[in-house]
Amino acid sequence: MNALAITNGTATRMAVIAQRTGSELMAGAKAMMIESLKEKLRNGVAHFVFIKKNGEVREAFGTTNAAVAAKYTNGNGCSREFFKTTAFFDIEKGEWRSFRWESLVKVF
Repeated sequence: MNALAITNGTATRMAVIAQRTGSELMAGAKAMMIESLKEKLRNGVAHFVFIKKNGEVREAFGTTNAAVAAKYTNGNGCSREFFKTTAFFDIEKGEWRSFRWESLVKVF
């Protein structure tokens, strides 16, 4: 039997996604995808797809791994989580980017 632990962060993401999409089922699935993505971002380069605010589908390769993004991180400012988004360092663009939680489509 597999157990699923939901952290406070996951529960918060689920609530925000449910409010924005009107679907608790989608909220749970996307919140768990975000947890998986955040783990991959911490441990190296992650490959994922999300929908930009303008409706464009974006395929991204990103990381939050300090060894890769350290020289682009100054530690100032507030967390993107405050804005109900997830930040990542875009490997292809060489800049920090973020996406709204409900816009995540797939994590490879």
